[in-house]
Amino acid sequence: MTPVRIPRPLLWLLLAIFAVANMVTSTSDLNLFVGLGFGLATLACAAALIQQHYARRRD
Repeated sequence: MTPVRIPRPLLWLLLAIFAVANMVTSTSDLNLFVGLGFGLATLACAAALIQQHYARRRD
């Protein structure tokens, strides 16, 4: 199975959106799991960007 390659500009955009959403939910009275979801999505975008960086470096 080949991994799905998401374009880097889209990953950067999603990273920024999820990070801001995580900050907003951390300071508001929303459910803890909503903020946790945004935090995990932020980490996933960062991990995908790091993985793409090292994959390009090897090539």
